[in-house]
Amino acid sequence: MQANAEPTTESTDRATDHAADQSGYLKRILTARVYDVARETELDFARYLSARLHNRVYLKREDTQPVFSFKLRGAYNKMAHLSPEALRRGVITASAGNHAQGVALSAARLGVRALIVVPTTAPQVKVDAARAHGGPTVEVIQAGDSYTDAYRHAMTLQAEQGLTFIPAFDDPYVIAGQGTVAAEILGAHRGPIHAIFVPIGGGSLAAGVATYVKAVRPEIKVIGVQTEDSCAMAQSIRAGRRVELAEVGLFSDGTAVKLVGEETFRLCRRYLDEIITVDTDALCAAIKDVFEDTRSVLEPAGALAVAAAKQYAQREGIRDQTLVAVTSGANINFERMRFVADRAELGNAREAMFGVTLPEVCGAFRRLCSRVGDRQISEFTYRIADAQTAHVFVGMQLRSSGESEQLLKALQEDGFPSIDLTADEVAKQHVRHMIGGRSPLAHGERLFRFEFPERPGALMTFLSGLAPDWNISLFHYRNQGGDTGSVLAGIQVGEAESAAFEERLGTLGYPYQEVSANPAYRLFLA
Repeated sequence: MQANAEPTTESTDRATDHAADQSGYLKRILTARVYDVARETELDFARYLSARLHNRVYLKREDTQPVFSFKLRGAYNKMAHLSPEALRRGVITASAGNHAQGVALSAARLGVRALIVVPTTAPQVKVDAARAHGGPTVEVIQAGDSYTDAYRHAMTLQAEQGLTFIPAFDDPYVIAGQGTVAAEILGAHRGPIHAIFVPIGGGSLAAGVATYVKAVRPEIKVIGVQTEDSCAMAQSIRAGRRVELAEVGLFSDGTAVKLVGEETFRLCRRYLDEIITVDTDALCAAIKDVFEDTRSVLEPAGALAVAAAKQYAQREGIRDQTLVAVTSGANINFERMRFVADRAELGNAREAMFGVTLPEVCGAFRRLCSRVGDRQISEFTYRIADAQTAHVFVGMQLRSSGESEQLLKALQEDGFPSIDLTADEVAKQHVRHMIGGRSPLAHGERLFRFEFPERPGALMTFLSGLAPDWNISLFHYRNQGGDTGSVLAGIQVGEAESAAFEERLGTLGYPYQEVSANPAYRLFLA
């Protein structure tokens, strides 16, 4: 194209469309009625994290809202714009937790009746908080195993009682309410900002922040963040249409959305610079990072932006830039902190885990310990395998990047066959807790991982679905304080029974995958 070429009609129309779009949302955001209940949160400098990343990292502390989440902004803004007649009839919503608290507090402040439908798998801390915030005008109902089930039940009640539905994300007033976060960030920090990182579930926060920032400070990057196993928005943008996920990971329950909204998809596709995905270990590490700087404990969804900021800074190799991460929530079950603590060092690449085979000869154990040297050991489990060998599961602190690969190579060169288990979910969640070897009676054993909702009776329902046709030869379950439980099960299946067994698996109703070839299982349990 020539440097002085006239803009085409198409490009002019597109620019006009963008300007009108931004102008409309800019007005909604600047006139949003959020501060009757929400507060302007701090933009805190993260001193320790900034020093480690060699960049200036600021935390937009939405975890300090009255409901410990940004969701209050959008819920109240939507309800405050309803007609007096709609408010008189009352409102209803479906939520996995944080939006429920926002609607409950908003209903109490406005003095309106509200029905809040949550799944039976919603974290109890969020259910209890919704009831506490709502008071006598709010009723919390638990229905179904998933958000989809709760939503369907809410739609039935809405039709029966003539209530107004308050969406969790796909609504212009909800999006505008969340967009006030961006207005506060830019008002608090007048200097240059390289990028703002925003978590994405249904997309209202990212849509509101990105639309506002690109209208006011278009040079600032706005980067959305999702977990690798709940990335509906990322997949939708890649496909150019909304993509519904068959399953979503529930560790980050606040962003576990199978299908993003139509309007949030449109805005995120138009205004986000990119979407970064992070894994569970990175989230746990980010929760620890924020705790070290603030002494506050985020929920997994609340730490998404911090995890992405770390990943982005390392990927781009930037220094002395300003990065803002929206810490979106702190509604975490106390029991889940154990799991977070277990995995945080792995996410920060400060710990590695290895499966090591030792020859059963005099001095081998001592020689292995000498190779490990003065590194801090976080875990060390020894199990004799046979007359010639023994196996060791070892976790150790690392001192520098790349040390894990160097140590693995050194172990192998010293005559200790070893495998790196740092990224192995079966090893980290299960095998490390149950090393013991295989029974000679476990013939025909196949290994599976199952997920089931954490509710009373779920484990018995799971076991009843298998029994008495197949024998369970190995079983490990550990409560992680989340919405789902993870089970590792060895099941004895004869060759002639394979078709019938797999048909039964399909009727259980629990997500599963076969992991019979897992190296940690082969090394320590097979």
